[in-house]
Amino acid sequence: MKITHADLFEVEIPPIAPIARYFPKIYDITLCRLRTDEGLEGWGEYQGTRAAQEERVAALVGQDPLALDAFGQADFVACALLDIAGQAYGLPLHRFFGPQVRDQVPVSYWSCHMEPHETAAEAKVGADLGFTNHKLKARSWDIVETVRRMKDAAGDAYTVGVDPNTEFGLLPQSARLASELEPLGTVAVFEDPMLKNNLAWYRMLREKTHIPVALHLGAPSGVLAALKAECVDYLNLGGPALQVRKAAALAEAADVPCWVQMGGLCTGILAAYSVHLQATLPNATLPCDELPFTRVADVLHEGLALKEGHFAVPSGNGLGVKVNMDVIEKYRVA
Repeated sequence: MKITHADLFEVEIPPIAPIARYFPKIYDITLCRLRTDEGLEGWGEYQGTRAAQEERVAALVGQDPLALDAFGQADFVACALLDIAGQAYGLPLHRFFGPQVRDQVPVSYWSCHMEPHETAAEAKVGADLGFTNHKLKARSWDIVETVRRMKDAAGDAYTVGVDPNTEFGLLPQSARLASELEPLGTVAVFEDPMLKNNLAWYRMLREKTHIPVALHLGAPSGVLAALKAECVDYLNLGGPALQVRKAAALAEAADVPCWVQMGGLCTGILAAYSVHLQATLPNATLPCDELPFTRVADVLHEGLALKEGHFAVPSGNGLGVKVNMDVIEKYRVA
């Protein structure tokens, strides 16, 4: 088998209206399609422009996709190669990561920072769609009011993941806000509330609140440091699939649950890749941050079903999804 075509499609799919009011464009997304002389095609996705990877992708033409070391490639190429391999061998992609431990993966609804009444309206949308958790980009000046309004709009069972991207700053403010949010009973996690250069602050925050504290980390070395410092209850793991798997294994050894964010505001291609990986991680029990539904259209028309706040793990060969080329061409910019 040989790769005969390696195509890149840079797309710009706008966010849904509530997000677009604040972020008309979020980041560049490029899709990769590898086609073979046996009629198989594999897909991958990365954040960045088409031009950034043209040379790397062109070098794949003429090579045997089954002979290449997928995990020695950039992660979007690994995804496309594993997609082809799964189709060739009649296996779902998650079989290349290990034993399957779940057939559904929970996912959060998501909002950028908005006015409190706007976020409350989005919480009602999320709850009506069947989501039970809402990942929220938070700010210190209105987070308490925002969570209170979200609770009023969506009910006590609809939980909130508070993620200020360290905007709360230092320990005193983070601890104060935690003490004001804790009585509301709906905050499920504090993620990256303050600066991340002092893990002792995170350990002290854990001692001051019953709200679980999390760090968003990538490299396994950072995960190991956080575990040794006993400063987290949960972890948000990002980066390439192999890195996430190694980091999750460390967290599992310490009995720390995690969730995964390989793509974030991605399309369904990268979301499907992440879901396949999460299907094999025993401690990836928390709602993930793969969010293709935050855009006005997705590039998939089949294979990655979302129902009541859960992605069904695709069961077809390879990624197990069908790509909609009409959508890709409609939003293609390069």
